[in-house]
Amino acid sequence: MENGLTGAKRREIIINMMRQAERPLSGAALGKATGVSRQVVVQDIALLRTEGFPIVATARGYILNEAKQVVRLFKVCHGNDETEDELKTIVDLGGCVLDVMINHRVYGIMTAPLNIKNRRDVQRFMNDIKSGKSSPLMNVTSGYHFHHVSAEQEEILDEIGEALQEKHYLTELMPYEEI
Repeated sequence: MENGLTGAKRREIIINMMRQAERPLSGAALGKATGVSRQVVVQDIALLRTEGFPIVATARGYILNEAKQVVRLFKVCHGNDETEDELKTIVDLGGCVLDVMINHRVYGIMTAPLNIKNRRDVQRFMNDIKSGKSSPLMNVTSGYHFHHVSAEQEEILDEIGEALQEKHYLTELMPYEEI
């Protein structure tokens, strides 16, 4: 833990960065973003490959050779007791919750990677929240928060948006919040 991140958390960040990247990411760039050396990134890439991630090394850097996903930003607001339902709604419709983000008026944008893609991930996240001494990031902004959600098709993201709207979780993006 060179920078306070566990190896697993660092590799999760690397995968999320690669999923969101439009071009190959160099080992040096991934190392800088995660606070480790390029050599540690090379080791992380090897471990991720053994876990089944289709990572390809090119002359310009690493790419994740997965089917392309579409990503949409959702702004939501709800209480702690509705977090599990919100996450299950998204994953049950085929979405992956890439991160959670808040836009604090004083501290600015704060984000944390999640990569929640199924009910098992939802349960793990909920257990982590319940067993820890920290509360969800959304509590800093009275329940308002954002999620980048990925899916295989825009139609899936539309369905997720409709379901979040029906449950009254979805809230409108303000012009200054176009992130």
